[in-house]
Amino acid sequence: MAKLIQFPFPIFITKEKKWFVAGCPILNIATQGRTEKEVKENMGDLIKEYLSDPDVLKPSFKENVPISLTYIQIPILEKFLYGKI
Repeated sequence: MAKLIQFPFPIFITKEKKWFVAGCPILNIATQGRTEKEVKENMGDLIKEYLSDPDVLKPSFKENVPISLTYIQIPILEKFLYGKI
């Protein structure tokens, strides 16, 4: 039997109206949930399903593991920040 190890998948979570939306950039998958807890559980289930699907081409984790998360400052109109669009 293959040995299981814990792997830290990067997940981005945003809130879009009443839904939390999570995306996993290294697998290019996304899901949603009504709460942050639910969307994390849904993403965990989706990752397991994705990795167990024999018909899906899997990425090379050795090459795709991000090494950092950063933010860049870009000037935007104030109306975008406060939803006055």
